[in-house]
Order: sequence, then structure tokens, then C-alpha cells
Amino acid sequence: MIKKKPRSQEKKQLNAYARYSSIAFQMFAIIGIGAFAGVKLDDAFPNKHNLHTIILSLVFVIFAIVFVIRRIIAISKEDN
Repeated sequence: MIKKKPRSQEKKQLNAYARYSSIAFQMFAIIGIGAFAGVKLDDAFPNKHNLHTIILSLVFVIFAIVFVIRRIIAISKEDN
């Protein structure tokens, strides 16, 4: 016989999935904004290697990673 989890535990799991999936979408948006800004800067100020896109993409990836780490720490503190 399979034991069913209580409703409150199922609801908590769904809330956790929603939180973490929203963090993934936010990370995607942050990186996308950085890449888009880099492309626009490269269009306005052309250079040989598209340095604006490369630099802004890397900076925004680092920013997104820091954002995710801070959000996960905040969520884990809320759960305790």
C-alpha cells in the first residue's frame, strides 16, 4: 500500500517548485537583458570582436549567479 503525503506537505513542495522555477526564469531574463544591451551597444559602437556583447554577457551572468545564490539563501532562511 502506498502512503499518501499530507496535503500541507504537498502544498509546500509545490510552493518550493514554483519558487525555484521562478528563480530560473529570472536568471534567464537577467542574462538576456545583458546580452541584448551588449548587442545594442555593438550596433551603436562597432568593434572588431563584439566586445560589448561579450563583456556585458559575462558581467550579467555573474550578476545572475549572485542573484540566485542570494535568493536561495533567503528562501532557506524563510523555511527555517
